[in-house]
Amino acid sequence: MIKRIFRTAFQNGENCRGNNQQIDFKVIITLIIVAFCLSMIKYLTDYHLAVACLESLGFYNLSLTLKGYLLLGKNAQLNSLIYWALISIFFYFIPPLICIKILFKEKLANYGLGLVNAFSEYKVYLIMLLVMIPLVLYFSRTQSFQHRYPFYILHKGEPIYPNLLIWECFYFIQFFALEFFFRGFLLHGTKSQFGYYSVFVMMIPYCMIHFNKPLPETIAAILAGIVLGTLSMKSNSIWMGIFIHCSVALTMDICALFNKGILP
Repeated sequence: MIKRIFRTAFQNGENCRGNNQQIDFKVIITLIIVAFCLSMIKYLTDYHLAVACLESLGFYNLSLTLKGYLLLGKNAQLNSLIYWALISIFFYFIPPLICIKILFKEKLANYGLGLVNAFSEYKVYLIMLLVMIPLVLYFSRTQSFQHRYPFYILHKGEPIYPNLLIWECFYFIQFFALEFFFRGFLLHGTKSQFGYYSVFVMMIPYCMIHFNKPLPETIAAILAGIVLGTLSMKSNSIWMGIFIHCSVALTMDICALFNKGILP
């Protein structure tokens, strides 16, 4: 079954390449937008830099408002995480969306958001989930993962509702935007030139966004990028990838809370 999936994905990718030797401006635009969006996410999610930029531009009142929202008050931690999520969601989704609809004049369904064949390889996704869950259970006991997850740190005596649950909702929306960016826009935006090898083009920056996370997760991102990219190439859908991403992330957070003694 696995061999059939990789063979079909490779054939689908090669069918997109053709023999056109002209400059592929679609691929060039896609890669430039990807580089721009990743740069914006890297720098603007650091709210200290965002505040400094506002001050340098003379927007002192706006910078004070942003500082008060992110650094002061009892919900400052939640607000700073929501800020990070909103910046990530915006640049993962909005520039690619504008590019697809206005520059390329194509349907979003061509970039993984269609429902046709969305669940065609559900057995493979279930196998992935069955492989990942035991790994999550094991690594969630390590200090590096417990230090990292969940992103929202519950204070002593603080209930899970509402702040942690609010954060998890934004966290999941961020995964939708992330999957669309990598397994949708970048993958399908470059396959006309690279064919199936666009999976590996996509995998490199996907691995790199994990560089500030525990090493096992970064290594796992290489394999996950290849497998999820291959399945997206075959089915032209990212929906099951979103399901996998959210399921693993939720399991990791629950296990980390349990191992910290926060959950009974």
